[in-house]
Amino acid sequence: MRIILWHGYLLSGTGSNEYTRALARTLSRQGHDVVVLSQDPDPGRHDLGGAASARPGLPGRLPVFVLDRYAGLTPALLPTMQRAELDDFVAAQVQAIWAAGQADLLITNHLLLGGPVGAASGLPYVVKVHGSELEFAMRGNPDLCRWAHETVQPAVGVVVGSEHVGRVVSDLIGLPPTRMTVVTPGVDIAQMAPQPRAAALAGLIAEARRDPPSQGDERSPDPGNAERLRQFLSDTARPTVVYVGKLSREKGVHLLLEALAGLPARAVLVGFGPERAALAEQAQHLGLDVLFTGPLQHRHLRHLWALADVSVVPSVFPEAFGMVAAEAAATGCSPLVARHSGLAEVAAGIEGFLPAHLHLISFERADAADLRRRLDQLLDLGPEDRALLAAGCRAAVEGLWSWDSVARQLVGLADEGPHADPASTAADRHGRGRHALPRRRGQRSGT
Repeated sequence: MRIILWHGYLLSGTGSNEYTRALARTLSRQGHDVVVLSQDPDPGRHDLGGAASARPGLPGRLPVFVLDRYAGLTPALLPTMQRAELDDFVAAQVQAIWAAGQADLLITNHLLLGGPVGAASGLPYVVKVHGSELEFAMRGNPDLCRWAHETVQPAVGVVVGSEHVGRVVSDLIGLPPTRMTVVTPGVDIAQMAPQPRAAALAGLIAEARRDPPSQGDERSPDPGNAERLRQFLSDTARPTVVYVGKLSREKGVHLLLEALAGLPARAVLVGFGPERAALAEQAQHLGLDVLFTGPLQHRHLRHLWALADVSVVPSVFPEAFGMVAAEAAATGCSPLVARHSGLAEVAAGIEGFLPAHLHLISFERADAADLRRRLDQLLDLGPEDRALLAAGCRAAVEGLWSWDSVARQLVGLADEGPHADPASTAADRHGRGRHALPRRRGQRSGT
């Protein structure tokens, strides 16, 4: 099948970016002819499994949900942009899709602007909801919600990563649950796997040495990471707690630092964002042993998680799924997640593979004291329970989440979803897409 994968942003650094790259790689390796359209200035530096790639031109500003730096581009918050400007953006993306040639399926990311891009393309399309668009742009904005509702009607499928996200979509745009398909994000279980400590540390240092010289870009790893990580992690007697994600207030990293006060653990904080300086100041004030690395890629993280005792996801904001928790679990590193939204679904899935006395992998949202208690319990486990926990985490990921399953389910929607009349124009598709309901797929397929 020939598939165009449209993503309006970069191919690394955040959840939807990583999702896009992994999906492209998997679809390509499954034998599909894949073209990736994104705003990444250098897609060739990423492993896309052989997929072709292109960067659509922009007529003006780049619509975003959270303001970040994009080299050579001017980002603007989606709700602040006029509809005419957004229509011009959609038209430019559709021109790039058409320029990519005929396709059997278009997969677009985010309800907005994936829905409008898909509807205007004239191709059978699947919209993948990621969640950031829901909370940061659409909630409280009836015009954007109405636009999303209208433009997903002709789609052959609307994919959500968790039951939680499906409920939010229904709440915001009135799409019934039967019109959505739950397909959890995937984990590369071959790449993310347990390792002996010595091999993991050597691998992490080797990958850090491969990093190009820093250009002062917050999206690049910190300079000198190889030596800094070697020194920081050399003491095998001290437990290690890891955080991977955006360094922003809604991600709850400040709660993790508060929880670590008084515990005999060191922490590695991976990521970039506006709160980095404030978090560094908080860590110093609390007397914590914390290493900031800047953003790291999966080639680093597979080794870092294998070295860690706990990987914490303390987000106070609703999360679509909790990809980093599942990836950490695949390496045998226990995730510890805030118990809400899609994170709670990840925790429930893993707990199904654990003895009841090891259900220690979630804590009350925004509760630093409960997070400290859970961390203390996890770090106090004996060798036998640690081994049981690591094996259960790995088994859960193997049984519940894999990229091969994700890719097959997405492609399968092209045969099951409600197609519009292929002879219709893009405008006709927008106005009179058929509303037949697709069959619902299982949330936790392990096939």
